[in-house]
Amino acid sequence: MIRIFILLLLTTTIFASTVERNRVKSGETYLIFLEKNALPLKKLYYDLDKDDQRLTEEIRAGIHYQILKDDNGTIEQVLLPLNDELQIHIFQDKNKQYKFEAIPIISETKTEAFHTTITSSPMYNILKDTGSKKLAQIFVASFKNSLNFKNDIRKGDELVMIYDQKYRLGHPFSMPTLKAAMIEMGKKRHYIYLNDDGRYYDEKGHEVEGFLLARPVRGARISSYFTKRRWHPVLHKWKAHLGVDYAARRGTPVRAAGSGRIIYAARMGSYGNLIKIRHDDGYETRYAHLKSFRRGIHRGKYVKKGQVIAYVGTTGRSTGPHLHFELRKHGRAINPLRVVQVTTKKLHGKAKKAFMRLKKNYDESIELHLNNQSKPKKYGSFENMSYIHFLPKKSDG
Repeated sequence: MIRIFILLLLTTTIFASTVERNRVKSGETYLIFLEKNALPLKKLYYDLDKDDQRLTEEIRAGIHYQILKDDNGTIEQVLLPLNDELQIHIFQDKNKQYKFEAIPIISETKTEAFHTTITSSPMYNILKDTGSKKLAQIFVASFKNSLNFKNDIRKGDELVMIYDQKYRLGHPFSMPTLKAAMIEMGKKRHYIYLNDDGRYYDEKGHEVEGFLLARPVRGARISSYFTKRRWHPVLHKWKAHLGVDYAARRGTPVRAAGSGRIIYAARMGSYGNLIKIRHDDGYETRYAHLKSFRRGIHRGKYVKKGQVIAYVGTTGRSTGPHLHFELRKHGRAINPLRVVQVTTKKLHGKAKKAFMRLKKNYDESIELHLNNQSKPKKYGSFENMSYIHFLPKKSDG
């Protein structure tokens, strides 16, 4: 049984511990976090294997973490999220020695919605009404390639947003997922819907265009998908696979998924031969396990979308020839198959009929929230609280 940080809010105060909720500050690394909290650097970082050390680099500013302290102020456990699926768990064993492990995040997902009237801009009004910068960002980003909010929006236009929000320990956690949205622009309505295939479409069933190629390796099959928590069958611990693997023959051309500037082209540990390309809006793509780079490819070179940059190989930690492809935004790994849409595709036949049924349900929900002028949900602040001192023991089996 995994030793998990369990917080039971009870009226009992005997042996009470205190749970503190804090936010990772800008520029704060895992090592800085350990130093700040007087936790042992050697045992909790330098003695870790290379994979776990690399895992700690996924910590991002703004993430909320929890610390459980006893009544003497001694840290007993820490939950430090790495992404929306995996977290670092630091705890004391029976000998009062600190231990490190990566464990899944326990969360629940709720579908929520709201309506607002534009007085300035979608970004401003969503942020003002909900207090959530994340909601404002995903709304604007979803319409970015099809609408011009700067020139076409009018005061009094309305918008409705339907989204999924994860909750961790009773509080919003991670980026929301936009399910459907409507915005008026000069009293003309525009819609966007998340289809069952994980891509966004407009009201006509046309895919919303993005800047990335569908696949950086033509004709390749996906051999491993993006996941933020995967139980490794050999290492017997939770790990993340922060990219998509495309299986292909050795020497198959690899193409730049988007236009940008190469910021790295060399060998890097388990990645093997690696290329990193920086794109607009904080995006970065990575291409790993490469056999070799195309002639003329080097750091600082600007490449165009679709340009051949390298060839499929099996360098680094790899069991066979494939391309490991990653997409990051502001340094954080995101799923390239879901977050950034690709070619402009039109749905046909059964796929379009299924989409139209989905669209009909979303349209009815949007109309309901529009008529009811559903108010945005505002999230209350977190207060440090006392909890019963309950630490489940890790079984020996």
